[in-house]
Amino acid sequence: MQVSVVIGNPNPGGRTTRLAEATAKHAVEAIGASDRAVIELIELASVAGRLFSWEDEELAALNQSVANSQLIISACPVYKASYTGLLKAFLDRYGNNGLADTVALPVMMGAAPHHALAVETHFRPLLIELGATVPTRGLYVLESQMDDLDAVVGGFMETAGPLLARAIGI
Repeated sequence: MQVSVVIGNPNPGGRTTRLAEATAKHAVEAIGASDRAVIELIELASVAGRLFSWEDEELAALNQSVANSQLIISACPVYKASYTGLLKAFLDRYGNNGLADTVALPVMMGAAPHHALAVETHFRPLLIELGATVPTRGLYVLESQMDDLDAVVGGFMETAGPLLARAIGI
């Protein structure tokens, strides 16, 4: 089982990366795929300067790898009440239904609770527009919850895990 973790934070290796990694770990455990999941971590910051080079072979391979995944975890910080331009630029490389046959989980991190709906009102519709199945609500984590990350993500997966498993066909 292939899991792609796409991180749309312009600052690699930070809190959003930690959140994305924790989400992937808890997701594969919750769906019962720990023993067979291959998790690919994609920090978009490392390819940011080439996102608009449409003929870039490495980016084309990344896009294909994500499209071939059974589960996509896309994570980014809330930026101007929505997802980052970095993530949008990567996802713009897909055509209509470019993520068909994938299950996606949108994940966002923010500083304040009043941005919690950004994951549902902006991020989720983008993934659906690309053809991904999004069987559960998105995960929104406050920066202040980072010290309890395993408990927060683990609690979310108690409900989301079975829905993800069903959508993937496990």
